[in-house]
Amino acid sequence: MRAVRVHTYDSPPSIDEVPDPEPSGPLDVLVEVNAAGVCRTDLHIIEGQWAAKSGVTLPYTIGHENAGTVLEVGEAVGNVAPGDRVILHPLATCGLCRACRAGDDVHCENSAFPGIDSDGGMADLLLTNARAVVKLDPGLAPADVAALADAGLTAYHAVRKAVPLLHPGTHVVVIGAGGLGHIGLQSLLALTPAEITVVDRSEEALRLAGELGAQHTVRADGGQVDAVLDITSGKGAHVVLDFVGENGTEADGVAMTRDAGSYFVIGYGGRVDIPTIDVISREINVIGNLVGSYNDLDELMTLAAQGRVRLRTRTYPLDAALDALNDLDAGRIPGGRAVLVPTDPR
Repeated sequence: MRAVRVHTYDSPPSIDEVPDPEPSGPLDVLVEVNAAGVCRTDLHIIEGQWAAKSGVTLPYTIGHENAGTVLEVGEAVGNVAPGDRVILHPLATCGLCRACRAGDDVHCENSAFPGIDSDGGMADLLLTNARAVVKLDPGLAPADVAALADAGLTAYHAVRKAVPLLHPGTHVVVIGAGGLGHIGLQSLLALTPAEITVVDRSEEALRLAGELGAQHTVRADGGQVDAVLDITSGKGAHVVLDFVGENGTEADGVAMTRDAGSYFVIGYGGRVDIPTIDVISREINVIGNLVGSYNDLDELMTLAAQGRVRLRTRTYPLDAALDALNDLDAGRIPGGRAVLVPTDPR
């Protein structure tokens, strides 16, 4: 099969022919990949940012936002069957450790993270397990939802955590309305009554945010902090969701957060630098967000089936994976997601 493989960090990946994965365990699920999202994390992987954390041995296949059709299942699999269309939770978890038993499978002690620490789904086939597959509603196509498997799930997870803080009369700021942020915005609109301000440097992304339902949009042109403070009567927002996490949004996000408010870090690449006296005197919270749980993904698929969360996507054939990565890196997919749609030539 074909696979997008990283051989050397800080160098473009290549599209290689590799052996097909073969199911061997009772809970194994072999999936024909019909769609694989292209995520900024893939760029960070190629740059080497994940090298120390993942511990992966090169070369390996990237791709952690995957959806497709079940081809084979192990003898103990009962939740899906060959022919079912599924989206894959990015973690293949054990179900037995304390975190899994508590429903916190994001922190499974024995998980694999295909595309991060093991071979991923920018390929014709992907081997996962029964705990990672969510059957799709008949009205959902894999290419329409694949990018929700990680970017969408991460955005939804952060919003889900913020929901108890966003009662009527509260204000939330979304920094970055691109691939993650426009999903987070839709999740906020579906789950909370809060007033929403979106901050982005792209006029097209801001236009999309307004069309989706954001009450305020602010261009990140140097005056964005003052603009948010003006909108919030000088107090700042109860919650700030930073879907960028680099290039100055870290400082902006903290400055936009009101006293006793919460700054959620979702995007990454930069540093949060806050004097401890400010944390204490302002009593602000800084909250990290990883990918969401299996239940989060199941809930997100319900919203997608209801048409309340939708992706803007640009599709590429698997053989054009490098074009998709370059377009993402150059900012040529504003407010949307790139998705690889493999067409198996065999």
